[in-house]
Amino acid sequence: MIEAVGLTKHYGSARAGRDSRPAVDNLFLSVGAGELFGFLGENGAGKTTTIKMLTGLIPPTSGAARIGGCDVATEPLRAKQLVGYVPDNPFLYERLTGREFMEFVGDLYQVPRSSARDARARDLLALFELSAKADVPIGGYSRGMRQKIALAAALLHEPRALFLDEPTVGLDPRSTRRLQDVLRTVCARGVAVFLSTHVLSVASGLCDRVGILHRGRLVAQGTVAEVTENGERTLEEVFLGLTGGAGAAEAVARLLGGGGADSSSPEAEDTATPAPR
Repeated sequence: MIEAVGLTKHYGSARAGRDSRPAVDNLFLSVGAGELFGFLGENGAGKTTTIKMLTGLIPPTSGAARIGGCDVATEPLRAKQLVGYVPDNPFLYERLTGREFMEFVGDLYQVPRSSARDARARDLLALFELSAKADVPIGGYSRGMRQKIALAAALLHEPRALFLDEPTVGLDPRSTRRLQDVLRTVCARGVAVFLSTHVLSVASGLCDRVGILHRGRLVAQGTVAEVTENGERTLEEVFLGLTGGAGAAEAVARLLGGGGADSSSPEAEDTATPAPR
């Protein structure tokens, strides 16, 4: 349902040859119908750039993206009709109410106006606990409520491929659990879900497969069991080992410990300022 075939993206100076490292480098991956794929990586790894290429928001420098067999570059409307997308910072029309925003998105995706569409919109607002705020302008919504209206709108047209970029940001634990239940349900109905997240516990417990992106390259891919060597290591340990964060604890201890001589050494004891009495 979702395919990346040699996707590569250069920005600015990289395109001009002053920086040879692309934002995304020759990415190959696929996500099947009914599969929940977790896309992991540190800040700046290229996750959002990848999602924007897969959804047709930006063109790749080279390679191809396909949704349901439709090439995103040559068949953009057909491909985008299959996609639901929630970015990490959703753009919302703040003067529209939640209900009006759902109507707008329904029209945008050419979902026929009908009692069935209205009922689905009401059900999605209720699912994300927004019924009481349905007729309130979005400008008055909290961060979590904005995230939930974006999620509800992304599901309105029943997409076949759902892209979520850090969807739990701003959600409380109850709403995060609700989102996980929603994702399991849509996958059971054959939707391919592409989930970018920094919450490794969510990825570990929820995803069928995960991929780890580091400096634009996919450095690991497989089921959680495969990636963690059947539980010999935690997903966090694997992630930190592959992305260069394994020594962070020592660096933090060194910096916050004074950044100078070892405080346990005799020299440190001799030069320490006595505590006031």
